[in-house]
Amino acid sequence: MTSTFAHLGLPDPLVQSLAKSEIVEPFPVQEATIPDVLAGKDVCGKAPTGSGKTLAFGLPLLATVGKATRRRPRALILAPTRELAEQIKHELAPLARTVNRYVFAIYGGVGYGPQKGALRKGVDVLVATPGRLEDLIEQRSIDLSDVDIVVVDEADRMADMGFLPAVRRILDQTSSNRQTLLYSATLDGDVAVLIREYQSDPAHHETGTVKSETVDARHHFWLVQHHDRVQHTADLIDEMGKTIVFTRTRHGADRLARQLDKAGIDAVAMHGGRSQNQRNRALEAFSSGRAQALIATDVAARGIHVDAVASVIHFDPARDPKDYLHRSGRTARAGAAGTVVSLVTGEQRPSVQRMQRALRLDAPIEEPRMEHLHDAGHRIGEPSSELETRRPSPRRSAAKAKSPNRRSPSDVQSLYVANLPWGATTDQLEALFGRYGKVHEATIIAHPRTGRSKGFGFVEMPASDARTAVKKLHGSVMGGRDLTVRLARPSAHRG
Repeated sequence: MTSTFAHLGLPDPLVQSLAKSEIVEPFPVQEATIPDVLAGKDVCGKAPTGSGKTLAFGLPLLATVGKATRRRPRALILAPTRELAEQIKHELAPLARTVNRYVFAIYGGVGYGPQKGALRKGVDVLVATPGRLEDLIEQRSIDLSDVDIVVVDEADRMADMGFLPAVRRILDQTSSNRQTLLYSATLDGDVAVLIREYQSDPAHHETGTVKSETVDARHHFWLVQHHDRVQHTADLIDEMGKTIVFTRTRHGADRLARQLDKAGIDAVAMHGGRSQNQRNRALEAFSSGRAQALIATDVAARGIHVDAVASVIHFDPARDPKDYLHRSGRTARAGAAGTVVSLVTGEQRPSVQRMQRALRLDAPIEEPRMEHLHDAGHRIGEPSSELETRRPSPRRSAAKAKSPNRRSPSDVQSLYVANLPWGATTDQLEALFGRYGKVHEATIIAHPRTGRSKGFGFVEMPASDARTAVKKLHGSVMGGRDLTVRLARPSAHRG
């Protein structure tokens, strides 16, 4: 029997609130850890970004956290970046209201006034970055001695950014009887020290490694001339839709955003040199669809979740395999499909090949092939021969053969549909698209070995109906997910 949030022991108000958003079936990390958190155990979770960790710790935390008094929160969630802190608050705040709890986030880059005001009123669940939290502790604006539930999220990122000494100082100020939850993509090195010193007999759960951040992404490496990278980037965004582009420097991000604007691509830049308000506005413009592309430095590689990111472009190659994974993990999240393209110049080729070997990413560095973006690509840990092309399934071939009234290819338009829920069916696709015209065929692509949906599919309709469907359905919600719907190139759906 399929597990539900109700089966995991969560209170009815939270379950009902999730159901209103069509969130019913828990992800693996949620199913594994929620019962232990509800039971009061310390939990050590090894899970990648985008796997559903926020609800995994947030739901049971909201179910058990007490009411705060002035300046004395009852639960603390530590996050490495401003963006992650704000994202956690954004995801948990509506749920908290259903159980009469208040969630607030504090981080640097903004004024102290509103944060101190919220703490004076009482914050039940405080989400914080270590630096700003220590500033407020020093100013006597907050007392952590009543905190009896602590979450350390992205602990490995904390270590990378040099925050673990601050994390330890903060943990030392919380209740000695606290419940400590730690989530990280890796559990070795300094993170292991944190586990040993601040957790008591934790329940260990592993629902994937850092590499699974890109499990459903298809990776491409294009050999390009340095002066052609901007045009290739513009072409990719125009083809793929919602895209995050990574550059090495702040100046490079700003310059590329300007260049793309001149090329007709709505782009916004986001990096550490911009104020928090500027960063928030850029992220909101990209999330809402007003901007097609977010141009970012590695400040955005972790801690930012934007639904339905169709692709990631490495305009400048990542510094190392870990950064490549974290950047690439902005697409193909939570079961959806995604495309990752690296633009590689001749002098960068040797270093990129070394990174590929470290990642077990068996992909050639080849001439740009736009027509292969939708039906080819390479997946981490699998030989390239298994994924070089997507051949039509027997079902698809049979369906075509059985369609005597099928129109000629010139009259039929194939639509690419991405970010589908795992449980989506072809009948649901046909019903959804059938509102806007005749559906000749609907197909959901599944992995040939596992049979699991890859999160995308194709719908064939008369060309005029297809254009209407794109306008009406792109960005619409199915099963709690924002759909990506666009016209597919002919080669992406040939049979």
